[in-house]
Amino acid sequence: MLKERRMAAEQVAGALFEAESAIDAALSKTAMLAGVMPSLRKAAGASALIGQDAVERASQAIMALAEARRAIVETHKELSVVQVQIGLGAVKMAGDEGDKPPPQGVELTRTRMRSLRIAS
Repeated sequence: MLKERRMAAEQVAGALFEAESAIDAALSKTAMLAGVMPSLRKAAGASALIGQDAVERASQAIMALAEARRAIVETHKELSVVQVQIGLGAVKMAGDEGDKPPPQGVELTRTRMRSLRIAS
């Protein structure tokens, strides 16, 4: 059973690391795009009004990617909790780069609780 849990955890970890990498790459490339547009506009001698909407849209895309990155980081934290819950807390997953900080704000032993209702 431990072998199956570890194999499943490795597959999830691989998918997680790929997703994190893809978001980071998209964020980096979009930031480069947003940075190059004003420079090229200026080099072309065009008015600052030219391309303003495109710069704003690229900036919105950066914010959306930053939100996606936050969500995938939170997913990573939640999966760290699951890793402990299934007895693999001491196992370092392949592809996990660098030292990660200890979980903060996430309970290591979490129990599902039913929603409370106000009695009338």
